[in-house]
Amino acid sequence: MIHVIRSSWPLLLGMFLLQIGNGVQGSMMGVRGAIEGFSTFQISLIASAYFVGFLGGSRFAPVFIAKVGHVRVFAALGSLISATLISYPVLTDPYAWMVLRVVLGFSLSGVYVTAESWLNDASTNETRGQSLSAYVLCQMVGLVAGQAILSAGDPSGWLLFVIPSILVSLSFAPILLSVQPAPAFDTTRPMSLRQLYRSSPFGVVGMCLMGGVYAGQFGMAAVYATEAGLSLQQLAAFASTIFIGGIILQYPIGWLSDRMDRRVLIVGSAALAGLVCLVGLFFGHIYPVLIAVGVLSGGLSQPLYALLIAYTNDYLEPQEMPAASGGLLFVNGLGAIAGPPVVGLVMGQIGPQGFWLVLAAILFATSLYGLWRMTQRPSAYAAEEDSYDAVPYANLLPGAASPVAVEAAQELYVEAAETMAEEQQQDADEEPLAPRP
Repeated sequence: MIHVIRSSWPLLLGMFLLQIGNGVQGSMMGVRGAIEGFSTFQISLIASAYFVGFLGGSRFAPVFIAKVGHVRVFAALGSLISATLISYPVLTDPYAWMVLRVVLGFSLSGVYVTAESWLNDASTNETRGQSLSAYVLCQMVGLVAGQAILSAGDPSGWLLFVIPSILVSLSFAPILLSVQPAPAFDTTRPMSLRQLYRSSPFGVVGMCLMGGVYAGQFGMAAVYATEAGLSLQQLAAFASTIFIGGIILQYPIGWLSDRMDRRVLIVGSAALAGLVCLVGLFFGHIYPVLIAVGVLSGGLSQPLYALLIAYTNDYLEPQEMPAASGGLLFVNGLGAIAGPPVVGLVMGQIGPQGFWLVLAAILFATSLYGLWRMTQRPSAYAAEEDSYDAVPYANLLPGAASPVAVEAAQELYVEAAETMAEEQQQDADEEPLAPRP
């Protein structure tokens, strides 16, 4: 890990600073929107607009990179992000904010594609997993740090918009001044959604549903906390708990997935997360309970993205896995676009507790669909096959998973599967023949 940090510290530092700024603006959107008099549904559409832009960025950023190169795309998108963040307090109109969020999602998606391809190119097969792990950890810590900055400022002023813009501008300096050469960038043809669904119906449906959960958590947590009457410090602490829970439980759940049927673990984790959300629905007005609910709901739901990738890969041939990453990302994005508006509509009808109600409903739907799929075909689980170790690193933050990160994780998965197959073949060749009767 020390070697990885030493060789990639400009990129890791840059992404850390970028996510601090992203964390501040993500929560500020809900808080400042409420101050400006935006309705809950309008704020939910603003949150959803980010993922519309993100889908576009994941598709078009590779085209731009192929035409003008990594460095120019990085610099151009960085300028767009910084300018967008400083424009929020100037254009205090919900529809203007929707446009800004589309631009922000597009630009951040392109930055992730560029940064991750750079990191992936600089890594070897022996260090790629560690590199992606360090990359994701820097992003998570940056988001949590962003909530700490939010709690120290005045959301009705300019400062909490200026700080993210400054941090984003600074984040690109170590990356653009890095002596590492820019990598060659290749794209893969995505597998059709029909083929992907036929290979793993639960993987596709589950990925779409979890997109709604992640977007709801990321885009509407601050809105919920504002409507629930939390102070700015309490709001920042609550928003942080979702990511902290994901950091804590990511590896233990991944460890379990190597030792049991993945479907059982996905169904169980989703059901438990849904029950935790019901606790938030009825007892979220008690602040210590709310903090515990944030940690557990985030910790149980965040790893499901990676589990669903691993489960889908169980039914794919190694050569199909990279192509499937585009389809999985796309359906996750569709769910992410729909999530915030649904949460916003329900909150508008029944109040802030609608946040927990919608999350619980989606998680229970994931669990129930998984139970039904378990009756439709046998499990692909085998204790001696596959490894989850390469997969958690694809579980980036909501809206941060690019095709490069997913494909890099799946490359590790393919390598592990091929190595295991070679070892099994060697064992079979070395096994003595049984004597004939």
